[in-house]
Amino acid sequence: MNDEIDAPQVRLIDDEGQMAGVMTPREALAIAESKGLDLIEIAPTAKPPTCKIMDYGKWKYESKKKDKAAKKNQSIITIKEVQVRPRTDDHDLETKMKHARRFLLEGDKVKVNLRFSGREMAHQDIGLKTLKKFAEALSDISSVETHPKLEGRQMFLLLGPDPTKIKELEKAQKAAAKKATPPPGYKAESTSTEASGSKSDS
Repeated sequence: MNDEIDAPQVRLIDDEGQMAGVMTPREALAIAESKGLDLIEIAPTAKPPTCKIMDYGKWKYESKKKDKAAKKNQSIITIKEVQVRPRTDDHDLETKMKHARRFLLEGDKVKVNLRFSGREMAHQDIGLKTLKKFAEALSDISSVETHPKLEGRQMFLLLGPDPTKIKELEKAQKAAAKKATPPPGYKAESTSTEASGSKSDS
């Protein structure tokens, strides 16, 4: 910035965003100072480096603002892990599936790890069947990103949330809830009938 720029020549952009040509840093700085502004090196790797005349304080503030907005718009996806065994019983498997479903609905990926011990390595088909069962149970909200894969004594499956499927599921749930809700005036009609019945009795 300013007199710290040590390149022999720079390409200058003035404070209105117009190209001012190639010149020495001293000449560019003199133009910036005449306008009460700073000379900022915005592309140091360019040949020659590109500098711009601007208010350094304002530029720094806007840069921070842009960085903050970019970070805010970034979707942070984490990978949650679920551990199972080849002979995990159905009840425990369902519990783990519920946890995985919650993770997926929250936008996280799920890695299902299945570890073989001892003689279980001879029955890899059971492990494969368990992981396929897991993927099938969650297929309404996810897609398989890595199919069951064996690494040493461990087989794993990676599932990712599927936004389209999740949206369709939520839509179906809302429609079902709406259908289950009594129509407006249902109670009022019942009350009205009861009232007329009481009147006729009298």
